[in-house]
Amino acid sequence: MEKFRAAKDLIDAIEKDMFSFYEKGNKAAGTRVRNAMQQLKVMATDIRKEITEKKNNK
Repeated sequence: MEKFRAAKDLIDAIEKDMFSFYEKGNKAAGTRVRNAMQQLKVMATDIRKEITEKKNNK
C-alpha cells in the first residue's frame, strides 16, 4: 500500500506542471511531466509485481 500512496503523491506533485504545460504552453513543465510519468510507470510495474507476489503466496 505504501507504493500506491507514493504514486498518488507523485500525481499530486505534478498537477501544477500539467496545468503549466497544457494551459500556458510551458515546455519545461512538459519535460518535468514526462519524467514524472516515467517514474509513475516504474512505480506501477513495481506495484503490479508486489500484488502478484502477494497473491501467489497466499
